[in-house]
Amino acid sequence: MILTARMKTSVFFFSFPANPLGILIANVLSPALVPEGKHIPLMLGVYAIPAVTACALATTGIHEKVPPTPPSASATNSTSQPFLTGLKMLLRNKSYIILAVCFGGGIGMFTCFSSLLEQILCEKGYSNVFAGLNGALFTMCGLLGAFLLGLYVDRTRRFIESTKICFCLSALASIVFAVASRFRHQAITLAIASSLFGFFGFAIYPVAMELAVECSYPVGEGTSTGLIFVASQVQGVILMILLQALTVRVSEDPSSACALNQDGALDWTIPTLLLAGLCSAMACFYVIFFNTDYKRLHAEANSGTLVSAEDTAAAAAPEA
Repeated sequence: MILTARMKTSVFFFSFPANPLGILIANVLSPALVPEGKHIPLMLGVYAIPAVTACALATTGIHEKVPPTPPSASATNSTSQPFLTGLKMLLRNKSYIILAVCFGGGIGMFTCFSSLLEQILCEKGYSNVFAGLNGALFTMCGLLGAFLLGLYVDRTRRFIESTKICFCLSALASIVFAVASRFRHQAITLAIASSLFGFFGFAIYPVAMELAVECSYPVGEGTSTGLIFVASQVQGVILMILLQALTVRVSEDPSSACALNQDGALDWTIPTLLLAGLCSAMACFYVIFFNTDYKRLHAEANSGTLVSAEDTAAAAAPEA
């Protein structure tokens, strides 16, 4: 049986949270596993167990390169291009490039945010436990946002409108966090800002991946989505290096919760403001310039119409 477009979208929306769920577990467990620096090898060993297990299962458990039945109507008569041909088509696709830059940059910023959260907050006296709680709120609210937006988009097919609204709201949340994180005793504000940043930011995740396929069809889904992840990793590495390079050494502060070395703690004011500024700039760029036709949905609709016509003709043939 062939999955309809709505069923296929639903499957993706409800299966994507595996990656952020792993981030959530890490944010909750890390402060408990590493009360002191000497316990870092223990944490790495614990996290290596599921990683190695998943790698082994993926290596030994997958034997077929295609599913036994087509996942969608468009896949029944697939016109997917070879990798190099598809790559050339993507590089000439203006809508896809805008999506890859903006959404890839968004993933990179979320990676930096979750990785540097403890370092950003500790200088103002916030504990590792509180930083882990913020990371957990960021991820849990993100999963909730993705679930709710997935239900909405699954019914309305308003991919573009929903991503533009959520991108703008996540940018506003990043600005609130950047400002509040520079002051002490703002735990509630920071928790709310982290929650909203995750809620609206992660909500874009599954919808943007669907948009990548829609605007790049008939390029293979693996090529179009995989290239976005490559772009996100490249942008994430550049951002991580840039943000850490912009930190400023400050003298030792008794109220700081950082693990201080002889040079003092790091002031993250400029990096956090830069992160919020980049998020806002990408949101504006995406809202103004991104637009696309839903090419795959149109192809599936045309394919469904053709199949219905053929079935009708076949049913009428005996009567003739």
